[in-house]
Amino acid sequence: MAVTEQGVLPDAVPLPGRDAVGRAVVPTLGVEEEFLLVDRLTRAPVPRAGPVIEAASHFLGDLVQEEFYRCMVEVCTRPATTATDVRAQLALLREAAAQAARASDCLLVASGTAVVPPDAPIPVTDTPRYRRMARQFGALVDGNLGIVCGCHVHVGAADRAQALFLANHVRPWLPALQALAVNSPFAGGVDTGFASWRCVEFGRWPSAEPSPLLDIASYEESAAALVDSGILMDRRMIYWFARPSEHQPTVEFRVADTSADLDTTVLVALLLRGLCATLLAQAEERRPPPDVPVPRLRDAHRYAAQYGPTGLALDPFTGERVPARSLITALVAAAAPGLRAAGDEAEVHRLLGALLRKGTGAARQRAALHRSGGRGLRAVVDHLADLTTWA
Repeated sequence: MAVTEQGVLPDAVPLPGRDAVGRAVVPTLGVEEEFLLVDRLTRAPVPRAGPVIEAASHFLGDLVQEEFYRCMVEVCTRPATTATDVRAQLALLREAAAQAARASDCLLVASGTAVVPPDAPIPVTDTPRYRRMARQFGALVDGNLGIVCGCHVHVGAADRAQALFLANHVRPWLPALQALAVNSPFAGGVDTGFASWRCVEFGRWPSAEPSPLLDIASYEESAAALVDSGILMDRRMIYWFARPSEHQPTVEFRVADTSADLDTTVLVALLLRGLCATLLAQAEERRPPPDVPVPRLRDAHRYAAQYGPTGLALDPFTGERVPARSLITALVAAAAPGLRAAGDEAEVHRLLGALLRKGTGAARQRAALHRSGGRGLRAVVDHLADLTTWA
């Protein structure tokens, strides 16, 4: 496979996207959600992840995990094949984590950023790797504005070549997906003016950006160079928005804020799998990935972070400013063959229609503040806590 300024030209087709009778192969699906732990009285983040994870692990085992800051927990589904399965797993994980949080006098909150700032900087989780990261990247570790929570979607891939094939072809659609999941308008106790401040804040970390077009050889070369140069501490710090997982046979997508509304999480996950299933079914056509430069993709993600799905967007394919809704319509159309193969098409249209009627997470946070009746940002946190476990 050759890598040029124009893109990646495949020398070999990834493993088949169709079975023996020509039906599209639908990949497995997994979701990781990061949550904040906030005090029940102050609604500010509190460093109680240790006891919360210990309590939740009695029921969830290793499906609940620590994160970089001690005010965060992460839950992970097992590989799922149906929308019903992934939704049921996520609802169960959220409820178990929320019960454990209540036992430690705090609330489980799904928001890309902390609405109410912590009373004091939150310490880093006490593991050798996180301590080393804090030392090496101290300017980025403030225990306050840098506390961000994302939702990561894993789509099954047969091998690294297939994961890179999917990452290369899906990357232009990720700004539209990001726009659907915006859920972090507040940070440091103020309205940032963005729909996803998490995207801006997390973007300060090296490699937290759109992935370049890579084949296996250039991926290995790039990963080694990033680590050997000290830009990254290890390969797990490759935070590209689409990347081969370093520990699972999947391609991992990392553009979404964590969503309080479970429907949004399911919508984003199904759309990503639908895109991947479509692309795998078309792999034998040997189409090169779209020629979209990384700087243009950065700009498109910035538009998505600021405006979400209701304002202007930057079309990654043309570089033109267009209504964001037009890109979302195109995204659903591009994923449609894979959605039909998985039996998800009707569900995606239902979920998307509901999201556009109710508003994004960011819009609903601002609406909660507007109707707070003097309670201010505490009312926003209560809204998020209720919605996080409503399902």
